[in-house]
Amino acid sequence: MVAAYDRVLAADGALEAAYASRQAGDKDMRRRAILQAMGALAAAPAVDRMVGWEALRQGLSAAVNIDFDEWAEIVAGYERGYYLQPHDQLMTQLGRDLMVLQHQVAADSGRRRPLLLRAAGHLSVIVALSLVASGQALLARRWWASAQRAADESGDAETRVLTRAWDVVNGCYDGRAPAAVVALSDEVLPLVDAAPSAATCGLLAGRAQALSLASRHDDAVVAVRQLAEHVDALPDAVTADVESLWGWPEHRLRHTESWVYTHAGNRQAATAAQERALQLYPASQARLRTQVQLHQAAALIRGGHIPDGLRMAADLLDQLPSEQQNQLVRAVAGHVVAAVPEGEQQRPAYGDLVERVRA
Repeated sequence: MVAAYDRVLAADGALEAAYASRQAGDKDMRRRAILQAMGALAAAPAVDRMVGWEALRQGLSAAVNIDFDEWAEIVAGYERGYYLQPHDQLMTQLGRDLMVLQHQVAADSGRRRPLLLRAAGHLSVIVALSLVASGQALLARRWWASAQRAADESGDAETRVLTRAWDVVNGCYDGRAPAAVVALSDEVLPLVDAAPSAATCGLLAGRAQALSLASRHDDAVVAVRQLAEHVDALPDAVTADVESLWGWPEHRLRHTESWVYTHAGNRQAATAAQERALQLYPASQARLRTQVQLHQAAALIRGGHIPDGLRMAADLLDQLPSEQQNQLVRAVAGHVVAAVPEGEQQRPAYGDLVERVRA
């Protein structure tokens, strides 16, 4: 645009030269601001030693190339590490990186700021997910709100949907009223454009699950069929990404179908979805496999095989490593408990499962 003005006004390159000079000056100012922020953080006496080293590294990167979006690579590392890295280790490093990112967001008001805010939205989602999994629903609500504010400020449409989609999904596990989660999904739907993505699939999956919990089974089946259409239209790179948090492989669709059809009492469809999901889940996602198997236990109980369903649920919880037994597993085990008719709740196996869920 500057070149066009230069031609129309016959400025002989003067406007272009002035623009280039201004851009270079802006870049130098941003570089100085980032270097000052990272230097101050690294030198702070109370700062974690590893935070200091990361701040120094980020400052060095900014000195080399201020426009390089290093945070996109950092976010990608966390999305791959979420299922593979020990949880405590991952969260410790995430806290350090968020401290560095916080200082960069505060220091950079230039064109790189939306990229930083997008990273802040993604990383805040991971914090919120971890808080829900550990049963800290109140703190998680704060991080969901922070993730969504960062996404809105970034202006990135995909990140705006993603931060809310994961909030909807986790609303099915953190004790929120199902009607409130459905209402949240209704608010987010207008943000979805015509192009299917992992974020839109996450939103539709969470909405279908929430509709099931609200006993709106016909609507839930419609939602899960809509989800299947979106998954069919996803790029191969997204559906093939089986080990990352932001991908949308087939096993997530089958997991959602298992949930919806189990709650709806459609045992044939639920069984087909469960068998397919268990074939597809990678070994690293034992917790999610167990959740699908708990759907099977609930289906057994709804089909009248109450002792078998209760025994299966208890065995699944016994077999799952203790570090994998988080709030999400307990919530699904709670659905097994809820499937037991009132007249069958005097069974010792029922009381035993209730105690396990409460624990």
